Amino acid sequence: MATITQLEYVLAVAKAKHFGKAAEECHVAQPSLSNQIQKFEDEIGVVIFDRSKKPILITDMGLEIIEQAQIVIQEFKRLQVIADNGKSYPRGDFNLAVIPTLAPYVIPYFIGEFSKKYPDVNLKINEYKTEDIVKKLINDEIDGALLVTPLNDDRLIERHLFYEPFYAYVSENLPLAKKKVLKESDLDVNNLWLLEEGHCFRSQVLKVCSLNKKSSALSNVEFASGNLETLKNLVKKNSGYTLLPELAIMDLSKEDRKKYIHKINDPIPTREVSLVHGRVFYKENIMNALEDCIVKGIPKNIRSLKKDSYSVIDID
Repeated sequence: MATITQLEYVLAVAKAKHFGKAAEECHVAQPSLSNQIQKFEDEIGVVIFDRSKKPILITDMGLEIIEQAQIVIQEFKRLQVIADNGKSYPRGDFNLAVIPTLAPYVIPYFIGEFSKKYPDVNLKINEYKTEDIVKKLINDEIDGALLVTPLNDDRLIERHLFYEPFYAYVSENLPLAKKKVLKESDLDVNNLWLLEEGHCFRSQVLKVCSLNKKSSALSNVEFASGNLETLKNLVKKNSGYTLLPELAIMDLSKEDRKKYIHKINDPIPTREVSLVHGRVFYKENIMNALEDCIVKGIPKNIRSLKKDSYSVIDID
């Protein structure tokens, strides 16, 4: 009879495509892991891994076994969480992924209160790009994610948290800076600083500006950042403009707001922020606690925004 440990070892090898790396991930000696997998294969009469290939290949029948093993492991975890849910408050481990354009602006608003209110939850937070987070959610490698939505993926559940409008952050030396309120037609590709490819925020900015090509504020410099703070400094100390979500400008001084921030004409382009998890979900109580802390922690002016007043920019 297969054990949960054997199934976990099988999934680890399937992910790493290497017995040694899988053993390290499982914190076990490689011979022990290999023996357990061999024992499992002998019991079910199926060869899961073709060990003659490098990297290791999964056999056709092995793919079916691995798919079912993932379901079994998910349901086993669910049993553990159901037991925890019967207790008075959330407890246990929770792996939360956050995209880089949300992490520095949202996490500080809720993390302290969450830690204080739920000391029995071991919350691990990592930053990844949207594409990587979606894969991890589907593969059950993380429990939940803080993302910009809609993702338009029926394998995932989205819990809307708040809407956040975009503003233009414009260098003083651009003619654009003379206008208090900007129109889409004012947004020139030749002066725009963008995040690097792979960030959903980049895709949204390109849609706001009706652009689909590379851009640079300096004619002989091609640069794409992974950090909104870098873009702000590029605009402030050089030239050009970028678009920023409202939380990214909250800490600006009144002077800098007056110098650099410009509203964009109605309908105001806006991003939707949500907590996201897979459809096979078993940590409802912790997710509910996160949702509550995030919504209560963000500034009231963001919390009160209604979708009908804004134009939510899709990330596809």
